[in-house]
Amino acid sequence: MSATLLHPVAVVHRERCGRVSQGWLSACAAERASTRGLMDRVTEPLNLMRSYRKVLSNAGSAGVDGMSVKELGAWLRKNYSCLKEQLELGIYRPDAVREVEIPKAGGGVRKLGIPTVIDRLIQQAMHQILSAGYESTFSEGSYGFRPKRGAHQALRQGCRYVSEGKNVVVDLDLEKFFDRVNHDRLMWLLSRRIGDNRVLGLIRSYLQSGIMKGGLTSQRTEGTPQGSPLSPLLSNIVLDELDKELERRGLSYVRYADDVKIFVRSDVAATRVKHRITEYITTKLKLKVNEQKSRICKGYELNFLGHSLLQDGTLGLSKQSEARLKLKVKQITMRNRGVNMDQMVKELHIVLKGWLQYFRFARMGKKIDLIDGWIRRKLRCMRLKQCKRTIGIKRWLRSLGMTEKRSWLTALSGKGWWRISNSPAVNEAMNKEWFMYQGYYSLSLHYHRNNLVKPPYA
Repeated sequence: MSATLLHPVAVVHRERCGRVSQGWLSACAAERASTRGLMDRVTEPLNLMRSYRKVLSNAGSAGVDGMSVKELGAWLRKNYSCLKEQLELGIYRPDAVREVEIPKAGGGVRKLGIPTVIDRLIQQAMHQILSAGYESTFSEGSYGFRPKRGAHQALRQGCRYVSEGKNVVVDLDLEKFFDRVNHDRLMWLLSRRIGDNRVLGLIRSYLQSGIMKGGLTSQRTEGTPQGSPLSPLLSNIVLDELDKELERRGLSYVRYADDVKIFVRSDVAATRVKHRITEYITTKLKLKVNEQKSRICKGYELNFLGHSLLQDGTLGLSKQSEARLKLKVKQITMRNRGVNMDQMVKELHIVLKGWLQYFRFARMGKKIDLIDGWIRRKLRCMRLKQCKRTIGIKRWLRSLGMTEKRSWLTALSGKGWWRISNSPAVNEAMNKEWFMYQGYYSLSLHYHRNNLVKPPYA
């Protein structure tokens, strides 16, 4: 597929009545004719080498065959000719994927499918060829899993809409999107533009490959497993049809993967849009909208990629993101982990630095000071607990320069650990300078020092 051959982008996908445009189908027919030898490009040595390097850099665990990423290079050198022949003859059959369940922040689990490293290599090679063609036809409102686009660009566009007065948001939740993708509809979309039946057959095989859990393999009849290199592209192909429909209706929207936000000016318009788009998703795309999680709200009430969108078009920190950070800090600073203060500070440094890098555009000056103070207090509490006995607390405070009297008064306090951790003597002994000396990464200090608060649309 070549960007110069992608004529469907210039043609209206659906007519006003909602039927698929004949002009779009005709443009697709020309493209199918130009992509009949697509598998030959997938199996080119240079393309497979790029794929191998990508799989190697992504690392990841082994699939059902137990082969590690480090073993892939030797396997490929020995079996490249055989693999190439199987792919070009259309007789290659993928292995089952290994299912892994990852806890969600809001409860429940997210199911990931871990393909074998060989299948990851092939899927990545297909992704590189297919995305080169599909990318130029994807809509401007789509930001997830796309080159040179990401969460901050999506947030920037959302802020623009809010600053234009479109502060009422239709927040759509596609229920278990990756688990519910209709295989027949996805294959129909792919077959409109891909003329190589070997590629289509292999994609169908990947969609229907079994899932291994607890030593048993079950068949999959719908969905595209998260965790495979091809899954993000396939999800964008499915939801690009929704993007085109939103554009056809003249709506302002931002989509990041299956997270869809539509921006309007009034509650009346939001109610109408929510009803009609939900109907379209259900009847046309054969997907399900979670009515309990979908809602109409103001921008500042959103949790969009961890942020809220404030009235003036700037970003805020969502309550959910603050809660997740505090939960992570609690897990790191648990006393029963059996690690010392230095190790905890090192682990926190990695987490806090990465967290601030992502949320650096959020307007949260006062909030970040409170969060930083709360983290320091957690560390003080943990360090006091490690002293175990009264005499241990007294000796610890004395070593930090507290007087004998104040050290004893604090150590003999009948209050709980959390209360003692905020006492004047403990605050003075383990002050900001002490934490800095320990190597603590201060969110407040770095946030204000680097002047990171900038309107994301500036």
